[in-house]
Amino acid sequence: MAKRTAPVKKNETITLQFEDLTHEGNGVGKIDGYPIFVPYALPGEKAEVKVVKVNKNFGFGKLLEIKQASPERVEPPCDVFYKCGGCQIQHMSYNMQLEMKQNQVKNVMKKIAHLDDVPVHSVIGMEDPWRYRNKVAIPVGEKDGELITGFYRMRSHDIISDMDTCVVQDEVNDRMVEAVRRIADKLAIPAYDEKNDCGVLRHIMVRTGRETYETMIVLITRTKKIPHKEELVKELTETYPHIKSIIHNINNRKTNVIMGKETNVIWGEKYIYDTIGDVRFAISSNSFYQINPPQTKKLYEKALEYANVSSDDIVIDAYCGIGTISLFLAQKAKKVYGVEIVPEAVSDAKLNAKLNGMTNAEFFVGEAEKVMPWWKSQGLNPDVIVVDPPRKGCDEALLEAMIDMQPYRIVYVSCNPSTLARDLRILEDGGYRTKEVQPVDMFPQSMHVELVALMSRVDE
Repeated sequence: MAKRTAPVKKNETITLQFEDLTHEGNGVGKIDGYPIFVPYALPGEKAEVKVVKVNKNFGFGKLLEIKQASPERVEPPCDVFYKCGGCQIQHMSYNMQLEMKQNQVKNVMKKIAHLDDVPVHSVIGMEDPWRYRNKVAIPVGEKDGELITGFYRMRSHDIISDMDTCVVQDEVNDRMVEAVRRIADKLAIPAYDEKNDCGVLRHIMVRTGRETYETMIVLITRTKKIPHKEELVKELTETYPHIKSIIHNINNRKTNVIMGKETNVIWGEKYIYDTIGDVRFAISSNSFYQINPPQTKKLYEKALEYANVSSDDIVIDAYCGIGTISLFLAQKAKKVYGVEIVPEAVSDAKLNAKLNGMTNAEFFVGEAEKVMPWWKSQGLNPDVIVVDPPRKGCDEALLEAMIDMQPYRIVYVSCNPSTLARDLRILEDGGYRTKEVQPVDMFPQSMHVELVALMSRVDE
């Protein structure tokens, strides 16, 4: 059998007609049935493309010139969009972004979960899909003897020094990063030098309560001491009264991980506070707290609607984090049991329950796949199970434990359509039926989409 060869060669310039998008947002065009993936190209467009990589079954190209533009193409408002890579789809109209995300979810439901008939609703979008992120962690460097801050250039550790603002960040976060950089520069606090593993200031993290306008500054350094710490703190707190907390995190390892293991409060409180709906949350420097609170409210309201919890119901919230979903459920349920592997998150969840005067939510440290079978052996039979796992999805042992517990309903919150679809297939084979899936746009201008799926027991 003759070996198939690609119909294009590396570095060749070709004209492509684009007909589709990958789940990463790349345009797909074909030459003699051979697909070529090109960043920033949109379906319906015709463009001149340079072939940059050729594999046996597909290739990659670089957009050179658009000959025929899509009506859905827009001018990205970010000056460094094509350098940064933090957002992937600012060049698409927002309507197209939402439609693309819905199609992405429909595709994985068919291809991975083998669920052709499950309704995948239109994506719940934002009225204003900009300036939504309540947290930023930005690297610090030096250029021409001055401190610079900016995200890394795509696929590199070069800081984009001409980046003045980030159009998906809360404007308060932008201003606070600029303020810390300016004051630290004035005080001659040296930036971390990644190449030589020396210097002081590695990252500036800022968290802001969307509803409360309370701000936390986290200074991440290589060293245990911050030069001129008192002057830095004094100027920040006297100039910006909404700062409620300044934290020092020490990371002396040569690593890509932003935060180190040692964290100290150097001014103000350990927590800032924010509200989602009627629930108040204490947020520490390490808390996992959704970065888009207005959309989080919509997501949790949908999860609550799907859970259909009554005052007699027992609910388990696996991967409960700091208790965000648990406390929404506790407003309606008889009892909520939350389980989470991170001890600090469980401490925060208990604090948040106390903060809201909720006595019907209990939180436990442990692996959900081990704790839940033990709960079952103790006679705990939940009416509803809610899961909100990390991107890798649920451990198979946890899925088996959920099936063994036989709740009436399972509500699955996910940030990864592919692992959600994989896990739904396992739960379907275990006697559950997927009723509907609701995508929510938590991360406008990026390829990510959050989802909530409702499953019911077959005999219900």
